[in-house]
This record gives sequence, C-alpha cells and structure tokens, in this order.
Amino acid sequence: MLVYTVRRILGAIPVLVLASLLTFVMIDVSGDPLAELRMQTPAPTEEVIQQESERLYLDRSMPERYWLWITGVGGNGDIGLLQGEFGPSTQGQQYEIGPAIAERLWTTLRLVGIAMMLALGLAIIAGCVSAMRQYSKLDYTLTFIGFLCLAMPTFWLAGIVQASGVELNQLVGGQVFNTIGDGRYNAEGQPLWDQFANAFAHMALPTLVLMLTSFAQWSRYQRTSMLEVLNSDYVRLARAKGLRNKTVIRRHALRTALIPLTTVFALGVAGIIDGAILTETVFQWRGLGDFFITAVENNDSYALMGWLLLSGVLVILANLIADLLYGVLDPRIRYE
Repeated sequence: MLVYTVRRILGAIPVLVLASLLTFVMIDVSGDPLAELRMQTPAPTEEVIQQESERLYLDRSMPERYWLWITGVGGNGDIGLLQGEFGPSTQGQQYEIGPAIAERLWTTLRLVGIAMMLALGLAIIAGCVSAMRQYSKLDYTLTFIGFLCLAMPTFWLAGIVQASGVELNQLVGGQVFNTIGDGRYNAEGQPLWDQFANAFAHMALPTLVLMLTSFAQWSRYQRTSMLEVLNSDYVRLARAKGLRNKTVIRRHALRTALIPLTTVFALGVAGIIDGAILTETVFQWRGLGDFFITAVENNDSYALMGWLLLSGVLVILANLIADLLYGVLDPRIRYE
C-alpha cells in the first residue's frame, strides 16, 4: 500500500505540471490584466503602464512568464510557485496572493468538508433504503427529493434557503441562523459553547445548500449500485446459506455497492468546489469563492492561476484517496 501510494503521488506530478501549463495558457490568453488601468480617466501615461507591465512581467514572452511562475528564477522575489510565491497582483503591491489564499482556504474547507461528509452519509443511507424498498412509497419519496434537488440551480437554492432563514428568524423573533458572513471573528474570546453556537448559526444554511446538491446526485448512484449488487449471484448465495439479511447487506452488498460511489465522490469534488463559489457569494463568505470572484473582477491573472491550481490539487488528492479506498472496500483489489 505504501509503495502504491508513493507511486501514485509521483504519478500526480506530471498531471500537476500539465494542469499548471493549461491553467497558465488559458488565463494568459483570456484577457489583458492592464485593461482596467488603460480605461481609467484621466488616462495613465505610457510610463505608468510600462512600469505596471514590468511589475506583472507582461513585458516578457509567454514561455518566460510560465518559467517565472513555476520557478521564480529571474524574477524579483515575488513570483515562483517552487519558492512559495504566486506572483504579483493587479490589486496592488501590498496584496499578497499566497497569504490571501491561505487565509481563505480554511473558511472554504470547513464548509465544503462538512457538507461533503453529511451528503455522503445521507446518500449512502437513502440509496440503500431506496434499493432495499424498491418501488415503495419511501423509494418514490426519496427519488422525488433527489430529482428535485438535482433540478434546482445552486445559486437559486442558496437564495431560497437564505430567504427561508430570514423568515424563520423573524418568525421566532430571534437570530437562529446567520444569513450573512462566516462568523470567524464574532465569538473570539468567548466560551467554547458560544463559539460552537456562533459557528453553527453561520454554517448551517450554506452547508445545507452544498449538502443537498451533492446528496441528490450521490444518492441516485448509490441506489443504482445497490440494486445491481442485491440482484447479483453471490448475494443470493449468501441468503441461501441462511445468513441474516442485515449481515448480507452490511458485509457483502454494501461494501461492493460503495465502489462506484467512491469514484463519483472523487469526481464530485470539482463540482462541489464550483458550488461553493456560488454559495459563498450568496451568503457573503470570505472564502476561496469570494477570492475567485474578486480575482475575476480585478482581472488578477496570477490570483486566478493560483486558485485554479489549488483546485486541481484538491481534485487529485480526492482521486488518490478514492484509489486507496478501493482496496479497503474490495478485498480482491491488491496494491503491489
């Protein structure tokens, strides 16, 4: 297992290099980082534009800029991923992209992580129950809920949930849910219970939005996979031997049925990160979603490249974890 893990990590390096190259090229050809500066009134002088162009390394060729972005060799100490620098920002010399990403990362990870774990747990339960009670009223109900959540766009669902939270607060005459902000600094220095209550009040609604969008898709995959396994020969044989139904489901059917869901879960990381952008925008969270929107508005190419590369790393890590889980779920898989 250790050898396989190391081999998979080493195999991810070329993927990251290719991802960084594609990211750089796409962002580089998408627009002019100095477009907003050129449109200012009064118009800046050519000297100002030239200085800003040199600061952002736009006076160099694309291959040279890519080399600078990766290595930092030949730069001014503010660029080079291998040196921990993401590059200069169009938002000013005082704005450092690396620390900004690090500050926002935990805000997004706690939202996305909790939402994914809740969605995965509920999807497994709902999928298994639907499969074991196929065509029952409960199955139809869970199917309706799943398709309903699938049909709702993330931004629309987030708006509905936010409005419902506001109405609930007005109904009870108190602040049950906070519908704006992530509340990171609201309870600093307060007792542990107050900090927990503050975190719950701010996280409940955005977590619910991300959970529902992922749960809807994953539960359908789990139901389909579970139905296929329940109708397999080895499950029929286990029941014919007199094993209890709970034992058959837990030891034989469920483990095999989780394998396709593991794949879908890994691939769904990119989708839930995209959903976090919209959710954080609606609930005004200062996470990576807000970082991405701000970078787009300011045409901050190096910030966008850093965000996209970080997203790629998270997707690669999720797929690595999924590969390792295959061996746990299916004893026939061996890593040698």
